[in-house]
Amino acid sequence: MPPVKHFYILGLGSFGAALAKQLHKNGCRVTGVDSSRERVEEIKDELYEAIIADATDYDTLQHLSLKDANGVFISMGEDISPSLLATLHAKELGAKRIIVKGVSHDHGKLLKSLGVERVIFPEAEIAATLADRMTWPNIIDFLPIDPEYSFMEVAVPDSMMGKSLMQLNLRQQYGVWVVGVKDPMTGKLEMFPDGGYSLGVDQLLLVVGKQSSLEQLRNQV
Repeated sequence: MPPVKHFYILGLGSFGAALAKQLHKNGCRVTGVDSSRERVEEIKDELYEAIIADATDYDTLQHLSLKDANGVFISMGEDISPSLLATLHAKELGAKRIIVKGVSHDHGKLLKSLGVERVIFPEAEIAATLADRMTWPNIIDFLPIDPEYSFMEVAVPDSMMGKSLMQLNLRQQYGVWVVGVKDPMTGKLEMFPDGGYSLGVDQLLLVVGKQSSLEQLRNQV
């Protein structure tokens, strides 16, 4: 069995607490640090280690094994100073993967200059996802694999049902490649279907292509 992953969460507000609960549910060990006894008590059952302390204090963080963690998450509220200080200390203590909840664009730029792996803006990201799903309900999932190419999961629209991949010719029309067709009812996945494969009701297409090509397909389904 692979070793259990261990994450540190500095700041147990609403985002940090939700993250801790999901990591615990995923079978990970979570060490949570917050100066609020109430916040720590609320989720102590989901924590591998519950620490009531100032997460911006270097001496406190020095006693943690941040350099050995699979990841360090920092979510310190709306004031940018604490998260910047906690990030700086985590970097100095050898943390390899640092993900920080951003407050503003300028905050994000400062965090990037400190070398964090990722700055997240949960509300903006959730809003963008919700807006996209309401605008394009047939797009089930979207996964970037590099700056230029992405995977996209598409619910087969009525206009494609009963037609073969050869007839649809999505590569020629949109510049995307069909790498799989999934039946969500049975869970069966047909990888790399040939041109004679006909699409049926309730199936999902897994396609890969450039961002511009996927957007063109998205606007048609």
